[in-house]
Amino acid sequence: MTRKEKLLDKVKRNVRNTSLEDFEALINAYGRIEEGSKHPKAIIGEGNYPMSYKREKRIKSCYVKQLLDIIDSL
Repeated sequence: MTRKEKLLDKVKRNVRNTSLEDFEALINAYGRIEEGSKHPKAIIGEGNYPMSYKREKRIKSCYVKQLLDIIDSL
């Protein structure tokens, strides 16, 4: 299992209690982060899947679920 797969498995097992560091590490593993006006934007894949999110200590589960859906569709 690669580091990327382990991180994805960790986030999938704990959707409601994902830290900002794990969330952004997962974004960077599958895409990149663009700093925006108020909220950063995650660009997943070839730029086909932009997603903005709010930086908080614990990421809301709706953002995590949305990111996991995008990653599963790749």
